[in-house]
Amino acid sequence: MTEERITRVTLEQARKMKGMTDWARLDAMTEEEIERNAAEDPDNPPWTDEDWANAQRVNPEKHISVWLDRDIVEWFKKQGPHFQGRINDALRAYIDVREQNAGEIPDKAPPGTSS
Repeated sequence: MTEERITRVTLEQARKMKGMTDWARLDAMTEEEIERNAAEDPDNPPWTDEDWANAQRVNPEKHISVWLDRDIVEWFKKQGPHFQGRINDALRAYIDVREQNAGEIPDKAPPGTSS
């Protein structure tokens, strides 16, 4: 994208502008035409199967050893490769929920855990 194509307007001006999208043309397009147009977009080419195959999860900043129950590890392994990352994601979601509920301290630890 080149700088001369960039136009700056206020929100009020933008709300008064007529959109340039040809909705009738878009509605008439087939899925194949949409995919072809997306594939030809130099600013945002779609990801290929090879791109996805080569995608990597960012490693955590610190590696540690953790003892987990065997059934927990097996369950995450059954979900596919990179089970350690999914365990990390589950722990991250747990922390996010706990932080959202800050100040709500439970009376006891959740079942199956030790404090």
